[in-house]
Amino acid sequence: MEPTSVGHGTVEDSSVEHPGLDIEALRAETPGTAHRVHLNNAGAGLLSRRTLVTMTSHLELEAEIGGYEAARQEQDRIDATYTSIAELVGGQSDEIALFDNSTHAWNAGFYSMVFKPGDRILTGRAEYGSNVLAYLQTARRSGAEVVVVPDDESGGLDTTALAALIDERTKLVGVTHIPTSGGLVNPAHEIGRITRAAGVPFLLDATQSVGQFPVDVARIGCDMLSATGRKFLRGPRGTGFLWVRREALEYLDPFISDIQAATWDGDRGFTWHAGARRFESWEASYANVLGLGVAARQALDLGMDRIGERATALGAYLRDALDALPGVTTYDLGRVRCAIVTAKVDGVPTADVAAALARQGINVTTTVPEHTQFDTEVRDVHPLVRLSPHYYNTHAELDRAVEAVAALARAAG
Repeated sequence: MEPTSVGHGTVEDSSVEHPGLDIEALRAETPGTAHRVHLNNAGAGLLSRRTLVTMTSHLELEAEIGGYEAARQEQDRIDATYTSIAELVGGQSDEIALFDNSTHAWNAGFYSMVFKPGDRILTGRAEYGSNVLAYLQTARRSGAEVVVVPDDESGGLDTTALAALIDERTKLVGVTHIPTSGGLVNPAHEIGRITRAAGVPFLLDATQSVGQFPVDVARIGCDMLSATGRKFLRGPRGTGFLWVRREALEYLDPFISDIQAATWDGDRGFTWHAGARRFESWEASYANVLGLGVAARQALDLGMDRIGERATALGAYLRDALDALPGVTTYDLGRVRCAIVTAKVDGVPTADVAAALARQGINVTTTVPEHTQFDTEVRDVHPLVRLSPHYYNTHAELDRAVEAVAALARAAG
């Protein structure tokens, strides 16, 4: 289920309005909510106490008995991380590879493909900056062509144009589900329908969507999906993962080999390990891996449908409230929007807005033109203030942020 647009409302924060989500209890288990209004979940979500305890306990265990020994003792829980991540995205545990960030996960999939002169890589205007640089590097090296699919009238990827652009030269469709620079939700399910029908591999960057609302690889129809732990999933920094459809292993050749990824055959050859773990490297922070597993399990236990409904509603509430302020403009595109909200205050530099909110204990960040290059080519709007609530935020917190922005707009006017 992708989020649907929700209008400005006055829904109170209670488990009655959000069955299964006890907001007060969730906030009590989230230490950071006692000190800040955290509206930077698109940057890094707040760790829950159970995730924090899991990670620190493992570090203490490593200190007490040794790193290798601690990993062996916790092997079942380490394996459970793969199971929980797979369940979160609708895959199987052998289709998951773990990484230290989402960019490395995405790179592991993308750079395992082979491109030659004349091949085409299709992508969208909302594509993340690191992905764009990888496309451009590959085009320079191989002679492949990068084709940017135009937006539709709402600002999302135009799926009709995508279908028309796919031909025998198309070797990959790579799309960012939600851009780093706004609330747009690209139509991943329709993109998947088109690529499946055409037999073209589809790599989905789900860094901002996994943990924010339900993401199901079977329903989407992608062949690879990359994501991070630190954002809406509320896992630790230094974690990411790649999901790879089993059938995609037939045409993917991992660009790095490692003792975690392959087995020496005793002579001058090797065999890739079965499944997606052939993309991994041997060393890992198991405190982070265990923290990621706990964060994923918590999201599953709370229910991604419930999380998605609340996060999307909070985003709509905040966007509508900011739009209603004189001297403030929001810039989120798309027919479907999520919990990320971007805005400008007339006459006030974006960095000054973010700094002023920070002084009041409100965490936000700003967009960067270089992080969405193809969007920047057609929209001269960055930098923007980016506010991104999550399910543990309250309407009172959003109202506090809106009033702080309103005061800046009044002073500038």
